[in-house]
Amino acid sequence: MLESSGTSSAFHTVGVTKVYGSGASRVDALRGVNVEIPAGEMIVLLGASGSGKSTLLNILGGLDRPTEGSVQFFAQELTAMDDSQLTHYRREHVGFVFQFYNLMPSLTAYENVELVTEISDDPMDPEQALALVGLTSRAHHFPAQLSGGEQQRVAIARAIAKKPTVLFCDEPTGALDSVTGRAVLRVLQDVNQELGTTVMIITHAAATAAMADRVIYFADGDIREVRVNDNKLPAEQIEW
Repeated sequence: MLESSGTSSAFHTVGVTKVYGSGASRVDALRGVNVEIPAGEMIVLLGASGSGKSTLLNILGGLDRPTEGSVQFFAQELTAMDDSQLTHYRREHVGFVFQFYNLMPSLTAYENVELVTEISDDPMDPEQALALVGLTSRAHHFPAQLSGGEQQRVAIARAIAKKPTVLFCDEPTGALDSVTGRAVLRVLQDVNQELGTTVMIITHAAATAAMADRVIYFADGDIREVRVNDNKLPAEQIEW
């Protein structure tokens, strides 16, 4: 069984590449990525579309495998795991939040969160998860009765209800306006600070970097710069 303690690094990658296709259609999505992700930090990944950000997150999240290279999660080798072990890793340690909320339209907010708790070993109560994202009063509303920001917060509650070690967010504010987007980022900041969850956010919004502990800049399938932010801002103060 995977453990998530005993080291300060949530992830450590060495020489990670990802190649799609071959010959004239070959795409080098990642070109030898070396990075260390400290546990408990809020990380923002910035870069143009196609720069490799989502590919790296998919590999770290156990949704994809690298073509070459090593990926360690708390010093345990993800790249050596078989499909069953990766499924266990995703179920027990990983939460995902995407740009589109992927809620079940026929289920209430409470029931959407409850789906995840039924397959977790030690989940939160759905009401607790919804309270953390400020939606106690909307628990019994259906997605169609919720605003975009509220739906995204339900998606975050669903992701954190299983108490993941790491939360991956791929453009979580991409479909939201500035006010709603800041509210969602505030929730992610609270999850990081109150639960100690390592949060990794992919975004095109460069201003989001101001709230991160660490900013990773991607270009052409590799990391160009890693910047530590000693004076991070609360989400409410981010310029949009």
